[in-house]
Formats: sequence, structure tokens, C-alpha cells
Amino acid sequence: MGILGNILWFIVGFAFLIKGGDWFVDAAQSIAYRFGMPELLVGATVVSIGTTLPEVMVSAGGAMAGNSAIAFGNAVGSIICNTALIAAITLVVKPAKTDRKTILLPSVFFFLAAGYYVFNAYHFRGFSRLSGIVLLGIFLIYMAATVSQMLRSGPAGDKGSEKVAVEGSAARDIIMLIVGAAVIAAGAKLLVDNAKVIATALGVPESVIALTLVALGTSLPELVTAVTALIKGHGALSLGNIIGANLFNLVLVSGAAITIRPFTLESAAATAMTVDIPLALGVMALLTLPALITQKLYRWQGVLLLCAYAAYCVFLFV
Repeated sequence: MGILGNILWFIVGFAFLIKGGDWFVDAAQSIAYRFGMPELLVGATVVSIGTTLPEVMVSAGGAMAGNSAIAFGNAVGSIICNTALIAAITLVVKPAKTDRKTILLPSVFFFLAAGYYVFNAYHFRGFSRLSGIVLLGIFLIYMAATVSQMLRSGPAGDKGSEKVAVEGSAARDIIMLIVGAAVIAAGAKLLVDNAKVIATALGVPESVIALTLVALGTSLPELVTAVTALIKGHGALSLGNIIGANLFNLVLVSGAAITIRPFTLESAAATAMTVDIPLALGVMALLTLPALITQKLYRWQGVLLLCAYAAYCVFLFV
């Protein structure tokens, strides 16, 4: 079928993303209702792990193939895309109130992990196996702290935190969560792989494909989940997913790849050191600090983040 076959699989991949996102958000929301968990907490843990699976698979696979340095660009690039594009879109479409107590923990852990990540990158110019183990340890501590916080606070008045009757069983919700994550991952792979072939057939340069389709491809699950959550009226779930996914990109995605195969940063990483890392930290600060101070998210944040992402893309292409 040639290029027509690729177009067909591209459409199938898009359909997988939409349906998988629908199942995933419904299951996550059902879990929140069933156990009285705040939506933002569910988004920052369960949903974030599910939508980060593509990055984990890409980075771990690259590490096993002897190319663990891909995790460096993958993690930092995904943080920029998640925050300055995906979170920005949700803020422009529908700004929302948030709960300082719920957003504080993932935000603090993100900047602590980012500090350790940056120290290794700038001071040691690379990552040892020990640094990978430390990052994985931060992931485990965060999960334990999150569960502990949930058990201590109980229902806290957040939408989705009240324990209500829901249909079906908890086992069904968990199965649908896993199936939804798998369908999203499969859809992202179909979409990206076939988009590459279509773009190449149309004469689009490989460098452009790498900087656009591949970079956005592993962030498609976050985008689909965020948009689906917004459409269904679960803005807190969407925000929690973005913050949690950014944290997991540092501690789980990078931690797993570095532990499998440590690596040093080459001179080619100069742009990442001077532009990518500062931008990733800057856009996360722009997203989280106003929310922590005022407990609100604003449309102007989304506009500024989108402008930052647009300027970043122009810089990359120029």
C-alpha cells in the first residue's frame, strides 16, 4: 500500500490515542472517587506514571542499546514540551483553581531532583550509576511520601476527593487504567513511526522530523490525557499529570536509563547546558510558583509559556 498504508496507520494511531486517553482518564477519575483521593494527587501519581511509560521505554531501550545519553535530551525536552506546550494549552483554554497542599509535594520533589540532576550535569559533566540509583531512590521516596500524605489528610474538599459510589469494581478500574496506558503508548508509536515515513516521503529533512515529531511523540500521552481531562471537566487531574510527569522524567526515566548504562556529556551537549536545562527549570517555575502563592492558575501563564515554546522552536530551527 506504500504511503497510503502509512497514512492509514497514522489515522489508527490517532484513534488509539483518543480512545486510550478516554479510558485512562475515566479509570483514574473512578479511582479518585472510589477511594476519596484528590484528583490532583491521582494525576501526580497514577496518571503520571502511565503517561510517562513511552519515555521510560524509549530511554531504557536506548540505554540497553548502548545509547543512554538519549535519556538526557529525552527528559529535559519532555519537561519543556509538557510544560510550555501541553500545560500552556490547558491554561489558555481553561485556567483553574488549585490546592497548595496538593501541588506542594510534587513541586518540591521536582526542584530537589532537578537540583541534583543539574549538579551532576554541570559539575561532573555526566551521570554515574550511583546518580541513577539516587534518582530512582527519589522516585520511591516521592511515591511513599505521596501515599503517606494521602493517608494523613484523607478527603480534602478537592473535586473528586469525596468518596462516592461508582459502578464496577476496583479491579476493573485498574485494568482499564493499564489498558488505557497501553493503548495510548501504542497509538503514540504508530503516530510517530508513520509520521516519520510520511514526512520523509514528502521530502521533510530528518533534522526537522527529529526536533518536532520525535520530541512531541513521547509527550503525546500527556497531551491526550490533559485535553481529555479538560473536556471531562477534571482540570486538577490534568495539572497533576503534567507536574508528576515532569518529575518522573527526571527520576524514573533518566534514573532507569542511567542505572542501566551511565554516560558522560559530550561537547555536543553545550546547547542543552546553556539553553535547554535553564528553560526547563524556568517554565516549571512559571507554572508552579503562581499556583503555590495564589492557589490559582492564570491564562497569562499559558500565553507566556506558549510564547516561550514558540521562541524555543524558532531558536532550534535557526
